[in-house]
Amino acid sequence: MKRPLLFLLIFFPLLAHSADRPNILWLSAEDISPHLGCYGDPHAITPALDQLAAEGVRYTHAFTTAGVCAPCRSGIITGMYQTSLGTHHMRCRAELPEHIQPFTKQLQDAGYYCTNNSKTDYQFTPPAGTWDASSGKAHWKNRPDKSTPFFSIFNFTGCHESGIAGTAKYKSVTSKLSPAERQDAAALTTLPPYYPDTPATREDWKRNYELITALDHWCRDHIQDLKDAGLYENTIIFFWSDHGVGLPRGKRWLYDSGTHIPLIVRIPEPFRQPHQGLPGTETDELISSIDLGPTVQRLAGVQTPQHVQGRAFLGEDLSSQREYVFAARDRMDERYDIIRMVRDKQYKYIRNYEPLKTFYQYMNTPEKGATMQALRQGYLKDQLSKQAAFFFSPSKPVEELYDVSLDPHELVNLATSPDHQTILERLRAAHIRWVTDTKDLGLIAEPILITRQEIVGNQYDILRGSEDPTLYQRVAKTALLASAGSEAIPMLIQALSDIDAAVRYWGAIGLGNHAQHASRAAEQLTKIMQTDPSSVCRTAAARALCRLGQPTAALPVLTKELKQGSQWERLHAAIVLDEIEDQARPVIPQMHAALKPRTDLYANGKYVIRVLNRALNQLEGTHRQVP
Repeated sequence: MKRPLLFLLIFFPLLAHSADRPNILWLSAEDISPHLGCYGDPHAITPALDQLAAEGVRYTHAFTTAGVCAPCRSGIITGMYQTSLGTHHMRCRAELPEHIQPFTKQLQDAGYYCTNNSKTDYQFTPPAGTWDASSGKAHWKNRPDKSTPFFSIFNFTGCHESGIAGTAKYKSVTSKLSPAERQDAAALTTLPPYYPDTPATREDWKRNYELITALDHWCRDHIQDLKDAGLYENTIIFFWSDHGVGLPRGKRWLYDSGTHIPLIVRIPEPFRQPHQGLPGTETDELISSIDLGPTVQRLAGVQTPQHVQGRAFLGEDLSSQREYVFAARDRMDERYDIIRMVRDKQYKYIRNYEPLKTFYQYMNTPEKGATMQALRQGYLKDQLSKQAAFFFSPSKPVEELYDVSLDPHELVNLATSPDHQTILERLRAAHIRWVTDTKDLGLIAEPILITRQEIVGNQYDILRGSEDPTLYQRVAKTALLASAGSEAIPMLIQALSDIDAAVRYWGAIGLGNHAQHASRAAEQLTKIMQTDPSSVCRTAAARALCRLGQPTAALPVLTKELKQGSQWERLHAAIVLDEIEDQARPVIPQMHAALKPRTDLYANGKYVIRVLNRALNQLEGTHRQVP
């Protein structure tokens, strides 16, 4: 009798501690906005998620840090803004500094069994030991010791935009829906006003709802697995999406249609703090997607590293709630468009750093969708509503401001409203603070970042380890000046002489933006174009000269960069050749020569090929397939 008693005395505290720690399950979706019944959507058929919300907390103001998956997911797994890590461009490859790790590493150190099934898409290679298992077979059921607490992620890929655009995938994902779970496209009343009301658009909108119902089935099955294992009351469940709906002006954009996500958390009673997790409640607390990891760590009793930019919103000893959430848009596949967003509970501010680019730049992936095709056709035939046609404007406002509580579709820009200037100035200041405090790498041209990453070893430390203490302030200031008024021209000319290429780049971009007032800068721009050691600065200066009406000297520089440059240097040159339209006619042969795939470039240089094909189609009136 003594030996069993001694065993219990030694090991009971350990067992009690294990039992006191919750299991944590993440059910994550792709490409959906809060089109769920529990969020009041009149057409949604989502009984499992509605029940989860009835037993948990529904967050009405949860937002992602980008409108697209990979940049967001890099932030979710690290608790860091993608613009701080260098994971901000869609389809890039960053290196993490040694001290920044996926948050699952700390969970594993604390004894959690961590699994991911199965999407990663972090834009960096996860360090060894990030997961105990990460594959299509990874599951909490496979943990070696059933008393070990687990953190498990399951990712539903069925409602990705490809499930809307691709009929075969749509049919496969929704094959098990009953007739009662199907939607009548003609009866849907929630079609956004910035879409044309066509059968094709309504079909896409219908598919979105049906894919979400298939997602609901999937969630129901995972919840049932917990119940069958007797773990439902020992497991905290999070349901969330990585960004908004996978349709134009949703996915990839910083409007609520692209960044506002559903978030539901169910906390069993033994693991609730006072006034947290009460069944059937909702909260308008502002949540950022980078807060998810720190929250899991807090619920698991794990210390979050100090460098983490997210904050825990559940558990003990919470910091003050967010006043703002922030988001960023950078390169989306083959097109750059640097946009930043800051939002409080009522107002949203958007800064367009490249306002001379139209909203709907031609991008291969979204162009495959029926809604995007309906928008293009409607615009060409002058059949779009005012709200839909606006997004084909040749340029964007430098600043946008919306009262999202009164204008949920963000259609009425209040940036010039005299009654809203105090709000505009407050949110503008919050944006500039965030850009500066987080060392926003998106304001440094990608070719410059890649070159410096090769020297420093990662992008995160490029600015933090710089021997130039004022560098980032100069970069951020010049980037703002590039889209300011003509009064900025003297400062932009001065920026051309800056010691750092990242500043010179924005000087040249800004002078090109203000070409009608910048003729006195032609000589300095020519010098930059011919002698600057940075390819992207040479290209930016060539663009400016083309906008000044001086393409003769610029075109040989652009075609040389296109021929000899590295991946992203070539892309910058190709985009300029596309942008200058008829001015590029003399170099059509060189553009054709650059269409040959290159094995030394990412995906054989397909992004460059896409842009050049698009430009040549416009110049030659052809319909060459864009790969």
